Amino acid sequence: MITLTSDFGLKDPYVAEMKGVILTINPKATLIDITHEVEKFNIRMAAFMLASATRYFPQGTIHLAVVDPGVGTQRRAILIQTKKSFFVGPDNGILILAAQNQGIEHIYQLTNPKLMLPQISSTFHGRDIFAPATAYLDKGVRPSEFGPEINDPINPEFAIIKRTNSSLIGEIMHIDGFGNIITNLNEKDIPQKYAKIVNVELPDISLKLNFGKTYAQAKFKEPIALIGSHGFLEIGLNQGNAAEKFHVKAGDNIVVTAA
Repeated sequence: MITLTSDFGLKDPYVAEMKGVILTINPKATLIDITHEVEKFNIRMAAFMLASATRYFPQGTIHLAVVDPGVGTQRRAILIQTKKSFFVGPDNGILILAAQNQGIEHIYQLTNPKLMLPQISSTFHGRDIFAPATAYLDKGVRPSEFGPEINDPINPEFAIIKRTNSSLIGEIMHIDGFGNIITNLNEKDIPQKYAKIVNVELPDISLKLNFGKTYAQAKFKEPIALIGSHGFLEIGLNQGNAAEKFHVKAGDNIVVTAA
């Protein structure tokens, strides 16, 4: 099974071209779209989408993700092998959050020209490098045949959690359609037994919030901290828009301390 995530949208033929390449190499491939509506060039959003969705796919699934503002530059093309699956895409941070959640075992740079299209466009590596790699991997080519193993992938700020003696320092990964503030602090960082009350520092406000399990544990239009359905710490507003109320956006810092 192969999943696809991109910022290509569906107006242009780019997604179809990638699928065509994959199916030409491996006609038996099963293709699943996660989303092609990532905001253009927004690597953080794509990383969040990938980390959220990929945990629900079967063992051995291959995840192809392309949000690639550095296409054609010296940025590397990589394949990450985890304990559960494989990730193929540019080395710009898009894959790391999801891969780390699954336990990274090996990372390979895609350099073998035999496992790419004969002609490589400088503007569409999704079709010419990543799609062929995905198809050949699905057919059983060993990960080590794609190129040399590397150990220094790009690790973006949104994948890094900083810790002090009493606080966790992260950032806002995503604002969902309900206005929930979704952070990069995951359930491993903040288990449900962390505290009943947490202090949360956002750019323009400090909050003391109940740390609960459901939005409805807060009073109507009141905020609450919880671990959301994707396993990340969220700040939500019961039947309201927390992001609008607290004037935050993706990329803003957040500091969480047990009260």
